[in-house]
Amino acid sequence: MIKKYKNILLVVGFILSLFICYEFAFSKTLELKKQKEKLLQEEAIFKNIPKQFSLLKQKERYYDSILTKYQLKESSLQNNLLKTLNRYAEENNLDITSFIEPHQYEQDNLITKSYSFTIQGDYNSILKLIHHLEQKTRFGEIINLRLAKKRDFKKNSNYLQAEVLLRNFSNRE
Repeated sequence: MIKKYKNILLVVGFILSLFICYEFAFSKTLELKKQKEKLLQEEAIFKNIPKQFSLLKQKERYYDSILTKYQLKESSLQNNLLKTLNRYAEENNLDITSFIEPHQYEQDNLITKSYSFTIQGDYNSILKLIHHLEQKTRFGEIINLRLAKKRDFKKNSNYLQAEVLLRNFSNRE
Protein backbone atom coordinates (compact mmCIF):
# COMPACT_ATOMS: atom_id res chain seq x y z
CA MET A 1 0.00 0.00 0.00
CA ILE A 2 1.12 3.45 -0.76
CA LYS A 3 2.21 5.72 2.06
CA LYS A 4 -0.39 8.34 1.04
CA TYR A 5 -3.26 5.85 1.34
CA LYS A 6 -1.94 4.65 4.69
CA ASN A 7 -1.99 8.23 6.00
CA ILE A 8 -5.53 8.83 4.70
CA LEU A 9 -6.66 5.54 6.20
CA LEU A 10 -5.00 6.47 9.48
CA VAL A 11 -6.74 9.88 9.61
CA VAL A 12 -10.13 8.37 8.69
CA GLY A 13 -9.64 5.64 11.30
CA PHE A 14 -8.69 8.23 13.91
CA ILE A 15 -11.79 10.30 13.16
CA LEU A 16 -13.94 7.19 13.18
CA SER A 17 -12.45 6.09 16.51
CA LEU A 18 -13.12 9.59 17.97
CA PHE A 19 -16.73 9.38 16.84
CA ILE A 20 -17.14 5.88 18.35
CA CYS A 21 -15.50 6.97 21.61
CA TYR A 22 -17.78 10.00 21.83
CA GLU A 23 -20.89 7.91 21.22
CA PHE A 24 -20.09 5.20 23.71
CA ALA A 25 -18.13 6.98 26.45
CA PHE A 26 -17.87 10.76 26.30
CA SER A 27 -21.55 11.51 25.63
CA LYS A 28 -22.67 9.45 28.62
CA THR A 29 -20.07 11.14 30.82
CA LEU A 30 -21.21 14.62 29.75
CA GLU A 31 -24.85 13.68 30.33
CA LEU A 32 -24.04 12.40 33.82
CA LYS A 33 -22.15 15.62 34.55
CA LYS A 34 -25.24 17.68 33.57
CA GLN A 35 -27.43 15.51 35.79
CA LYS A 36 -25.01 15.97 38.68
CA GLU A 37 -25.10 19.78 38.31
CA LYS A 38 -28.90 19.72 38.19
CA LEU A 39 -29.07 17.56 41.32
CA LEU A 40 -26.65 19.86 43.14
CA GLN A 41 -28.86 22.83 42.30
CA GLU A 42 -31.94 20.99 43.58
CA GLU A 43 -30.05 20.06 46.74
CA ALA A 44 -29.21 23.71 47.34
CA ILE A 45 -32.87 24.63 46.87
CA PHE A 46 -33.97 21.93 49.31
CA LYS A 47 -31.40 23.07 51.88
CA ASN A 48 -32.96 26.59 51.74
CA ILE A 49 -36.53 25.39 52.21
CA PRO A 50 -36.55 25.61 56.05
CA LYS A 51 -35.12 29.13 55.87
CA GLN A 52 -37.64 30.16 53.20
CA PHE A 53 -40.45 28.60 55.23
CA SER A 54 -39.35 30.60 58.27
CA LEU A 55 -39.26 33.81 56.23
CA LEU A 56 -42.73 33.12 54.85
CA LYS A 57 -44.07 32.55 58.37
CA GLN A 58 -42.57 35.88 59.47
CA LYS A 59 -44.12 37.64 56.48
CA GLU A 60 -47.49 36.06 57.27
CA ARG A 61 -47.31 37.30 60.87
CA TYR A 62 -46.30 40.77 59.67
CA TYR A 63 -49.18 41.00 57.18
CA ASP A 64 -51.64 39.69 59.77
CA SER A 65 -50.48 42.40 62.17
CA ILE A 66 -51.02 45.03 59.47
CA LEU A 67 -54.52 43.71 58.79
CA THR A 68 -55.27 43.77 62.49
CA LYS A 69 -53.84 47.26 62.90
CA TYR A 70 -55.97 48.69 60.10
CA GLN A 71 -58.98 46.56 61.04
CA LEU A 72 -59.07 44.86 57.65
CA LYS A 73 -60.30 41.42 58.51
CA GLU A 74 -62.31 39.06 56.38
CA SER A 75 -65.23 41.40 55.79
CA SER A 76 -65.47 43.87 52.96
CA LEU A 77 -63.84 47.27 52.82
CA GLN A 78 -67.26 48.91 52.95
CA ASN A 79 -68.13 47.12 56.21
CA ASN A 80 -64.77 48.02 57.73
CA LEU A 81 -65.20 51.67 56.72
CA LEU A 82 -68.67 51.78 58.22
CA LYS A 83 -67.42 50.12 61.43
CA THR A 84 -64.61 52.66 61.73
CA LEU A 85 -66.99 55.56 61.08
CA ASN A 86 -69.47 54.30 63.69
CA ARG A 87 -66.82 53.79 66.33
CA TYR A 88 -65.26 57.20 65.69
CA ALA A 89 -68.68 58.87 65.62
CA GLU A 90 -69.59 57.40 69.01
CA GLU A 91 -66.31 58.53 70.55
CA ASN A 92 -66.47 62.10 69.18
CA ASN A 93 -70.17 62.94 69.28
CA LEU A 94 -70.76 62.82 65.52
CA ASP A 95 -73.81 61.60 63.60
CA ILE A 96 -73.60 59.63 60.38
CA THR A 97 -76.66 60.74 58.45
CA SER A 98 -76.07 58.83 55.22
CA PHE A 99 -73.82 56.17 53.82
CA ILE A 100 -74.45 55.57 50.14
CA GLU A 101 -73.66 52.34 48.32
CA PRO A 102 -70.22 52.66 46.64
CA HIS A 103 -69.91 53.62 43.02
CA GLN A 104 -67.63 51.21 41.16
CA TYR A 105 -65.72 51.95 37.97
CA GLU A 106 -63.49 49.43 36.23
CA GLN A 107 -60.82 50.16 33.65
CA ASP A 108 -58.31 47.56 32.46
CA ASN A 109 -57.31 45.68 35.64
CA LEU A 110 -57.97 48.59 38.03
CA ILE A 111 -61.19 48.88 40.02
CA THR A 112 -62.03 52.29 41.46
CA LYS A 113 -64.65 52.49 44.21
CA SER A 114 -66.05 55.75 45.55
CA TYR A 115 -67.73 55.81 48.95
CA SER A 116 -69.98 58.73 49.82
CA PHE A 117 -71.21 59.50 53.33
CA THR A 118 -72.52 62.47 55.29
CA ILE A 119 -71.60 63.38 58.86
CA GLN A 120 -72.98 65.96 61.27
CA GLY A 121 -71.11 67.44 64.17
CA ASP A 122 -68.71 70.15 65.18
CA TYR A 123 -65.89 71.35 62.95
CA ASN A 124 -62.95 69.97 64.96
CA SER A 125 -64.47 66.50 65.31
CA ILE A 126 -65.16 66.30 61.58
CA LEU A 127 -61.60 67.36 60.74
CA LYS A 128 -60.20 64.81 63.18
CA LEU A 129 -62.29 62.11 61.51
CA ILE A 130 -61.06 63.13 58.05
CA HIS A 131 -57.46 63.13 59.30
CA HIS A 132 -58.00 59.72 60.89
CA LEU A 133 -59.43 58.29 57.65
CA GLU A 134 -56.62 59.57 55.47
CA GLN A 135 -53.60 59.13 57.73
CA LYS A 136 -54.33 56.29 60.15
CA THR A 137 -56.34 53.90 57.98
CA ARG A 138 -55.85 52.49 54.52
CA PHE A 139 -59.38 52.88 53.17
CA GLY A 140 -58.34 55.28 50.42
CA GLU A 141 -58.04 58.98 49.79
CA ILE A 142 -60.54 61.75 50.45
CA ILE A 143 -61.17 63.32 47.07
CA ASN A 144 -63.95 65.69 48.08
CA LEU A 145 -65.05 67.24 51.34
CA ARG A 146 -67.97 69.64 51.38
CA LEU A 147 -68.77 71.41 54.63
CA ALA A 148 -72.10 73.19 54.94
CA LYS A 149 -73.74 75.03 57.79
CA LYS A 150 -77.36 73.88 58.09
CA ARG A 151 -80.29 75.14 60.11
CA ASP A 152 -82.52 72.84 62.17
CA PHE A 153 -85.83 74.68 62.34
CA LYS A 154 -87.42 72.25 64.80
CA LYS A 155 -84.69 72.78 67.40
CA ASN A 156 -83.98 76.32 66.24
CA SER A 157 -80.23 75.66 66.02
CA ASN A 158 -77.42 75.45 63.52
CA TYR A 159 -75.21 72.45 62.81
CA LEU A 160 -72.32 71.60 60.52
CA GLN A 161 -72.72 68.91 57.89
CA ALA A 162 -69.85 67.32 55.95
CA GLU A 163 -70.31 65.36 52.74
CA VAL A 164 -67.27 63.15 52.19
CA LEU A 165 -66.23 61.32 49.03
CA LEU A 166 -63.58 58.66 49.57
CA ARG A 167 -61.90 56.85 46.66
CA ASN A 168 -60.23 53.45 46.79
CA PHE A 169 -58.23 51.63 44.12
CA SER A 170 -57.83 47.88 43.88
CA ASN A 171 -56.62 45.35 41.34
CA ARG A 172 -59.01 42.99 39.68
CA GLU A 173 -58.35 39.43 40.71
